[in-house]
Amino acid sequence: MKKRSWGPVIALALLFVPGLPHLPDFHHGLPAASVYAVQIPFEQVTADLSSPDASVRRRAARLLKDAAYPEAAVPLATLVTDPDDDVQIEAIAAELTIFLAEKVVTRKRVGLVIEVRNKVAAEAAFSMGPLAIGSHPVPDEVLVALRAAARDTSPRVAIEALYAFGALAVEPAGSRRRDLLRTIGPDLIAMIGVANPAFRYGAIRVIGRLFERRAQDNPIEESIGDAIVSALNDRGRSVRTAAMQALGAMGYERAVQSLTEQLQYFGRGEPAEAALGALARIAYPSSVPVFSAQLASKSAAMKAIAIEGLARIGDRSGLASIESALNGETNEGVLLAGTFASVVLSSSPIDPLAEALRNPRLADQARRYLVAVAPGRAAAFARHAQDPDEQIRSGVADVLGIAGDLAGLPIVESMIRDRDPQVVRAAERAVARLQAIRRAT
Repeated sequence: MKKRSWGPVIALALLFVPGLPHLPDFHHGLPAASVYAVQIPFEQVTADLSSPDASVRRRAARLLKDAAYPEAAVPLATLVTDPDDDVQIEAIAAELTIFLAEKVVTRKRVGLVIEVRNKVAAEAAFSMGPLAIGSHPVPDEVLVALRAAARDTSPRVAIEALYAFGALAVEPAGSRRRDLLRTIGPDLIAMIGVANPAFRYGAIRVIGRLFERRAQDNPIEESIGDAIVSALNDRGRSVRTAAMQALGAMGYERAVQSLTEQLQYFGRGEPAEAALGALARIAYPSSVPVFSAQLASKSAAMKAIAIEGLARIGDRSGLASIESALNGETNEGVLLAGTFASVVLSSSPIDPLAEALRNPRLADQARRYLVAVAPGRAAAFARHAQDPDEQIRSGVADVLGIAGDLAGLPIVESMIRDRDPQVVRAAERAVARLQAIRRAT
């Protein structure tokens, strides 16, 4: 019986220029400079992953990275913990490339001879946020390998693996997510205590990303939340700021007092904004006086955050003071925060928030607000899912996917047939996430 190939072939383009000594003999008869396409069976490349020669393993990982086939993810996972650091780095980059929504062109030619390789950096992919990941499910084997590599003795490998894990581990939903969060806590807590400040900073950012509060999540384990609270005393300013942001993302209520003290200590500037921003996301009722005091702030950022915090607390009586604070206001970000408050506190239409998705300066802020108001309002997004502007349509798909309300599933399913590739990718991401939540319910 003929053996069935379980994978595709990889097309490798080789450039042949007569006269160069390293070229094989069969280039004779080609034009002065030619691109010769070679197809390599997928099974042959994956077999090279177990070669005793590190250079062969590294080359195989690079080929699979350039091809970015989802079928390669599990075979590649073995190289994430390879004994050779360079092989590990190549494998980590390959895993990221497979699952990124926008593939990185890792190899291109300049003129006829020079090949330029673009680096796939895990921290950069992580910093793009959860929307950097496409619709393909990330196998557990990949996440397990990246967790192990994050404990590597090589700092270079460890930090790449840490950020890659943080970037990809946001994909699981439902029971897979709950199982993941239940098991990774001790590993991540231990990483906060390492001597390398860059690694501590990365570990806290990853914790904030992975434990960012979702409707279906169990309460945060106190051991995890308290470890981040302790990081507020770290010597590094960036580590402290990351800890504040993580506590806000997690919605960790036990951190309210510590964050309030941080705000009072710094008073203004980036640390104060981070502390107030965390309090606004936690939205604990005891913070109302803090937010009310900041409505008169001369800082547009602090004023917008205060409005957001009052809105998230949900006390309708605070709307009058917000509206009063907006008199004469011209800053777009502050005004958008006021719109968010109006939607939350007086059930105003979401239209102005959706319209802000077309404004590059406000799109991220608008997306955050729309995610917050989307649960229970999925029907309000149906009209915007058909807006002529592809930025609004793709933004709506992203919002409904992140919000996790299953009522939005029919809307994003219909968007998969959109004429714009960007909208289709966003819709596919959203459908995958919502279907995972539905399977788990």
